[in-house]
Amino acid sequence: MSFEGLTIRRIHQGLKEKEFSALDVSKHYLEKIKKEDKKIFSFLSLDSKGALEQAKKIDKEIAAGKEPNPLAGVPCAIKDNILVQGLKCTAGSKILEDYIAPYDAFVIKKLKEQSAVILGKTNLDEFAMGASTENSAFGPTRNPNDLERVPGGSSGGSAASVAADFCCYSLGSDTGGSIRQPASFCGVVGLKPTYGSVSRNGLIAFASSLDQIGPITKNVEDANIVFKAISGRDEFDSTSSSSKKIRKVDVKGLKIGIPREYFVKGIDPEVEKTIRAAIKKYQDTGALIEEVSLPNTEYALSVYYIIAPSEASANLARYDGIKYGHSSQSSSKELLDVYLETRGRGFGPEVRRRIMLGTHALSSGYYDAYYLKAQKVRNLIKRDFEKVFEKVDVLMAPVSPVLPFKIGEKVEDPLSMYLVDVYTVSMNLAGLPALSLPAGKVKGLPVGLQIIGQPFEEDVILQTAQFFEEINK
Repeated sequence: MSFEGLTIRRIHQGLKEKEFSALDVSKHYLEKIKKEDKKIFSFLSLDSKGALEQAKKIDKEIAAGKEPNPLAGVPCAIKDNILVQGLKCTAGSKILEDYIAPYDAFVIKKLKEQSAVILGKTNLDEFAMGASTENSAFGPTRNPNDLERVPGGSSGGSAASVAADFCCYSLGSDTGGSIRQPASFCGVVGLKPTYGSVSRNGLIAFASSLDQIGPITKNVEDANIVFKAISGRDEFDSTSSSSKKIRKVDVKGLKIGIPREYFVKGIDPEVEKTIRAAIKKYQDTGALIEEVSLPNTEYALSVYYIIAPSEASANLARYDGIKYGHSSQSSSKELLDVYLETRGRGFGPEVRRRIMLGTHALSSGYYDAYYLKAQKVRNLIKRDFEKVFEKVDVLMAPVSPVLPFKIGEKVEDPLSMYLVDVYTVSMNLAGLPALSLPAGKVKGLPVGLQIIGQPFEEDVILQTAQFFEEINK
């Protein structure tokens, strides 16, 4: 049989009915990666031995009559800033090039409890800082839809691995759009959960008040299965929560808000046309469409690029070449020189840029003017959403104002690269769940529809997305 395009449900069904073995599926994916990933470079490392051993173990359990879990034997890929015990975890940086994870992240423990098969670790922008996966210290990932274009970032390797059918699903992290934007660029589903619904324990920190782990999948049902598997309270992450708001929604009568600030000058007209056509399908089925306003949206990008680098500057202070990771040998006997040389050589230009921005924003005399003010405006952005959600059930908008751009096109212009995040950072600042759903193609390139929900209402946005997927089968 063909193993192309397998979903979680299809693999689960096939294993239960003994159509194929977990070993067959894992071998298929590993062979495909070895053969075809040279041109895409979605994986930084493979764990062939571990994956095949896990697959054999599952096959033995099924042969002994054990009912497999929904994710048992289903091969997945993990973004290389999430710790998997015994495997390298580089965060896409030279400073952690040889770092071996000493323990499993909370989400990995949850996947292992479900007997998932981990194929390997995927490429990313260094320390998850970027929107194109060109900032990886090990080379850029390419978009499977067009090898001359970026897959988005920072979870570009995770999105590309699913789009290229090198795995069934992957995990990424989203600090300002890093799951949704690559999912949009690659034409797959990407869910950024509510802040706190998935533990950050074992995720290499970029900006602690914004980071969130989530799934990248081939369809909405798979995103739901993986999200349910990895979510929940974790005693090692005080910000994690077991809160969930489950309610059944019907598209007929569903109130959908369209933020006018997300359809302004600067958006590619073809992207806007595709998104509006997708929203029209909801309207034609009985959804109530209302234009709403999020007036503080214009400040979101500025606020994000003060808060995120500030938190990164504090989080990345630990990489000093003494405790772990790369250490440069300095001819000087001064400890400070070892620090400076290690960090100067170990960090790439984008990481250094953000550390300097953040350190400046937090420095004496500037803290009140930048960081404190940004946090106050962040509260205003959060309040905008709270007011709007008094009137509507979900919001719909583009994920990105532009189509996937060519590799090298924006590298020399960091500001134009930052603008790609204009429609995604607000959800991180407000801690809201949001999903990227393939809405169509323009010139053969995917366009993602963004569905935004209220805190802990992942169930609502997943049901809303499921409807669109079903009518477009």
